[in-house]
Amino acid sequence: MELKDVTYTYSPGTVYEANAIEHINLKIDEGQFIGVIGHTGSGKSTLIQHFNGLMKPTSGQVLYEGEDIWAEGYDLRKLRSRVGLVFQYPEHQLFEIDVLTDVCFGPKNQGLSKEDAEERAREALKHVGVPEDLYRKSPFELSGGQKRRVAIAGVLAMNPKVLILDEPTAGLDPRGRDEILDQIKHLHEERGITILLVSHSMEDVARYAGRLIVMNDAHLVFDDTPREVFRHYRELEKMGLAAPQVTYIMHALKERGLDVDVNATTVEEARANILQALGKRTSRLETEDTEDKRIC
Repeated sequence: MELKDVTYTYSPGTVYEANAIEHINLKIDEGQFIGVIGHTGSGKSTLIQHFNGLMKPTSGQVLYEGEDIWAEGYDLRKLRSRVGLVFQYPEHQLFEIDVLTDVCFGPKNQGLSKEDAEERAREALKHVGVPEDLYRKSPFELSGGQKRRVAIAGVLAMNPKVLILDEPTAGLDPRGRDEILDQIKHLHEERGITILLVSHSMEDVARYAGRLIVMNDAHLVFDDTPREVFRHYRELEKMGLAAPQVTYIMHALKERGLDVDVNATTVEEARANILQALGKRTSRLETEDTEDKRIC
């Protein structure tokens, strides 16, 4: 997928005219796991809705596999089966009599038979960790986390190549959040699906994404690995964002004399680095103590 000099303007020609995104150039390669962050109103939600044609740019081009999706005769319906978009609080879109029927809705609209649609639905539900004893339950009887999984399965059942998720863990408790994100990571690894994850959690994007896009005031300001992006944590703070808590901890330890890597972005990475630094410090202190005794 690619955006070429894309600008989207709300209420053009009126006193309310404003650019939601401005002159965005962005290329997304197959199989990437990308985090998208930005404060409220930064343009990130507008950005992702351009990828499957829900919004048409005021200027610029949106390409999928090299084709302009707004060219005359382009099949947007086919595009939307390849580029799946899961909105924030997607469980509000659940409406069928039971879970399995709800997940079958997309594949049936693609023209699949009842049997093939059900096979796709069962596979998708399995991928997101919904147990079979829930398939014939009403989606409205499920917990918040279960509803979220079913909603994601409804998009997966259409067998997309790209899955875009807008705050998929909003409103969930920490356990539910981790379970959903672990399932998304599993999908990425098992099926090779390209993932775009919009999130307000710096810890989540640092842990799961290999590439991080930062939006601010309608512009794309950073596009790099989380490690590189969070090196600019002071600039992020000026945008109303922050780095993962680990970043601040590592800087504090460095200021107190511990030789740690301040660019660590995950708890696991920080833990290993701190233990290594403590080991070196202990070894150095033991060596200095030995030398002192010899001198005495």
